[in-house]
Amino acid sequence: MKTPTRCPWCGDDPLYVAYHDEEWGVPCHDDRKLFEFLILEGAQAGLSWITILRKRENYRRAFDGFDADRIVRYNEADMARLLADAGIVRNRLKISAAIANARAYLATREQFGSFDAYLWRFVDGRQQKNTWRSLAEVPAETPESRALSKDLSVRGFKFVGPTICYAHMQAVGMVDDHLVGCHRHGVC
Repeated sequence: MKTPTRCPWCGDDPLYVAYHDEEWGVPCHDDRKLFEFLILEGAQAGLSWITILRKRENYRRAFDGFDADRIVRYNEADMARLLADAGIVRNRLKISAAIANARAYLATREQFGSFDAYLWRFVDGRQQKNTWRSLAEVPAETPESRALSKDLSVRGFKFVGPTICYAHMQAVGMVDDHLVGCHRHGVC
C-alpha cells in the first residue's frame, strides 16, 4: 500500500502524522477545544509545535482539561504548581497568559454566545481553502490573523500575535493550508 502524500512539515513522527491527518485543518466548533488550541499555540511561541504536541496531555492534566471556569480561579499556589510541572513549558509569562486568557475567553464567550461564534466571524463563518503548492507559499500571517490578533489583544488575551493567530486558524480549520499535493487537501 502506498504511503499517502502529506505536507512535509509533519515528517514521519507518528504523533505529528496523526495530528496532521486527523486534526490540523479540520473545522472545529467546540469552544473548549478552540480555547485549548489558543493556549497551546501561545505556549508554542519560540518553540516547535512538536514540542507542544508531545506535552499536550500534560497540559490537559495541568490545566484541568482546559476548563476556563476552573483556570480563572487559579491562585499563587496553582502558579507555583504549574511552574514546577516538568510536563509543560515552565515559563511564567506563558502560564500567566493562560490564566489571563481564561478570563478573556469567558468574557468573550459571554458576549458572543460562544467562542466559536466569535472566532469564526473572522472568516465569515466558513473555512478559507488555500491552494498552496509549497511550504514557501504559506504565509506566516494574513489580514484575517492580524485582525483577530488585534481584537483578541483588545479583549485582554496574551500571546496572540498575528503569527500565533494564523497558526491557531490553521489548527482549528478556519483555514485549510494543506498543500495541493497532500492527501488531506480539500478533505477537511
